[in-house]
Amino acid sequence: MKKTYKIEVDCANCAAKMEAAANRVEGVARATVSFMTQKMSVEFSEGADPSATMQKVLSACKKVEDDCEIFGI
Repeated sequence: MKKTYKIEVDCANCAAKMEAAANRVEGVARATVSFMTQKMSVEFSEGADPSATMQKVLSACKKVEDDCEIFGI
């Protein structure tokens, strides 16, 4: 399952950090962050709960970029 989320991030470097953090979260098969469109696309691993996984993604992203936001979780 793949879902796209609206995000708020300050710079392209920050977006790259968010992408790296999201890809380390258990339950994420692949995450891609676009600074230009302010969107994060997440493909979930089979059997992963998208809502619980995205809460973990948000937590991981806040550790590397504390003022980032992910909407629609």
